[in-house]
Amino acid sequence: MEQLSRFIVKHRNAILLVAVLLLIPSIFGYLNTRVNYDLLSYLPKDTESMKAQDVLGDDFNLSSVDMLVVNGMPEKDVAKLKTQIEGIDGVDKVIWRDSVLDLSVPREAIPESIQDMLYSGDSTMLIITFREPTASDRTMNAIAQIKQYSQMDCWLAGFSAITEDTRDLVTTETPIYSAIAVALCLVVLCLGLESWVAPFVFLLGIAFPIIYNMGTNIFLGEISYITKALALILQLAVTMDYSIFLLHRYQEEKAKPGVTNEEAMASAIQATFVSITSSSITTIAGFLALCFMSLTLGKDIGLVMAKGVVLGVICTVLVLPSLIMFFDKWIEKWKHPVLIRPVKKAPVFVTKHYKAIIAVFVLLFIPAIYAQANVAQYYDLTATLPEDMASVQGTTQMKEKFNMNTTHFVLVDDKVSARDMQDMISQMEEVKGVSNVLAYEKYIGPGVPSTFEPAQLEDILHNGGRRLVVVNSEYRGATDEENKQLDTLREILHKYDKNGLIGGEGALDEDLIKVTNVDFQMVNIVSIVAILAIIAVTFKSLSLPFILVLAIEFAISVNMGIPFFTHTTLPFIASIVIGTIQLGACIDYAILITSRFREELQNGQTPVRAIQISVEKSSTSIITSGLSFFAACTGVAMIAKMDMIASLCTLLGRGALISVLVILFILPALLLACSGLIAKTTKGWPKASARAASSKSGKEAARA
Repeated sequence: MEQLSRFIVKHRNAILLVAVLLLIPSIFGYLNTRVNYDLLSYLPKDTESMKAQDVLGDDFNLSSVDMLVVNGMPEKDVAKLKTQIEGIDGVDKVIWRDSVLDLSVPREAIPESIQDMLYSGDSTMLIITFREPTASDRTMNAIAQIKQYSQMDCWLAGFSAITEDTRDLVTTETPIYSAIAVALCLVVLCLGLESWVAPFVFLLGIAFPIIYNMGTNIFLGEISYITKALALILQLAVTMDYSIFLLHRYQEEKAKPGVTNEEAMASAIQATFVSITSSSITTIAGFLALCFMSLTLGKDIGLVMAKGVVLGVICTVLVLPSLIMFFDKWIEKWKHPVLIRPVKKAPVFVTKHYKAIIAVFVLLFIPAIYAQANVAQYYDLTATLPEDMASVQGTTQMKEKFNMNTTHFVLVDDKVSARDMQDMISQMEEVKGVSNVLAYEKYIGPGVPSTFEPAQLEDILHNGGRRLVVVNSEYRGATDEENKQLDTLREILHKYDKNGLIGGEGALDEDLIKVTNVDFQMVNIVSIVAILAIIAVTFKSLSLPFILVLAIEFAISVNMGIPFFTHTTLPFIASIVIGTIQLGACIDYAILITSRFREELQNGQTPVRAIQISVEKSSTSIITSGLSFFAACTGVAMIAKMDMIASLCTLLGRGALISVLVILFILPALLLACSGLIAKTTKGWPKASARAASSKSGKEAARA
């Protein structure tokens, strides 16, 4: 490592030039990386709802369906509007009354159930199907054109419309998120560092791995909009530690007599490389644990963030030294008193009251775990969107005027007899919350007006060896009422067709709930086991991994339990993602304290004094890093219009603060109380110091 560090310093200008040139393809990659705005598309392909979506797309061209509510428009003009929309690229069909009945025929000739579906007072509804799936660029562009008709009091509702509105909102707000996060990080760094220039150098250095990370996402094919919105904030907050470690060590080495700047930087790189890489491994493991989710959104976030941490480490070792040395004279010139100072009273308080702190820790852990397990969650991706979004207004119109919230697509084998189909449809119409049912079998027979010709309706509802029954529901997706309704519909369907499928937004939401409940347990187990193993190898200890992870898990439980007491409903993804990110990112603080504790024991200090020194000397770096994380995330949470982004950032920011408090108060108490156990179960731990202090620790704590 010594030769490598000297090589980096010697060729720093060439390395910086290469780093700058690599920004060009990275920016190209960023601009050409597709963003997926449909979170339901990340469901496992073997779920029933996804199988149904495949059939709807392949056989019926119904993988994406929206409803257009038209208010106060004469029928002839509605027919012209329908023709215009059919001409938009990406639109497959527009289904309205003239699809099955000429406009010259009075509306009264239409079967009552179809009238109820297509008309409400002076409003009518057009059903629009698209050629490609919900979140495809072609569908999004088609929806953007259709939404222009809102000036004519026409409102588009449906999951595709909501997805397109989400794209517009995220595209507009993401640059604002980035600016807010950067500005607030600068404020915190100016408080925690003694130079006005160093924070800007840090952010310039972190810009390289962020751009590289976003650019190399092109090799993943696409990323989710949540990943795009959070990646910069998380990477900025998580990798800030590494820059702080390097600068502090460089300044420490430079202060030694007779040492040149080049020698100081080479020594700093060599000294911090091990601590940076060991800290980053735990963070990477936390993010990679998300890849074990069945919902592949976890893999999307996990791979991007793990890649970002790796690139952050590489750039801290290769690029940041060049920047620090280039701006060194300005860093030294523009100094100010540090406002975030080492804590001195807290370590004394901890060692004096460590038993009481552990008692409080145990007493709080139980209700925190209960609260975390029982916090309310929402799965309806549209429920908390801004009310002024066009698609949300369209959904409101659908509910108020047509008593519709979601649509279920029931796929039945065409070998089922017409009589059984009619029986099944009759039973489905009686299910609670079903507003109406559209099926070809309802419109054949002596009870149907002679003027009504359902042949075109059959073309729409019979394809690929299956029949399609459209069931409209009064309930919102991802609600208990909707899920019970789906269970009842599925029970009726399987009496007539054991292999029948139900698709649509409601069924997708139901599978989302089932999948994420399993994912939550899986990700937690994988992340904890992985980090336990890494810490065990790092410290060669059987006890330290459990002590460190226990402290962070307590911080996570408190963070995730607070919404239970504030009666706040969290997005479903929060319980999976937050715990893993908080564990992976904040375990660095625990490793820093523990490493310093071991170092002070090796220097002959007793456990009490070693803890005091460890907390005092590490507190500045931990507080600065934690406040940077808090500021970046909380700032975004305050301005984000989308509740999912705001909730995730609120939890991340609050989790960073809670983790800092736990690491500065509870972890030292645990280390002090378990110092004897640690000495016995850790290879190479300074056992002599621990034994010498075992009889004195109580007296020292009392004196302190």
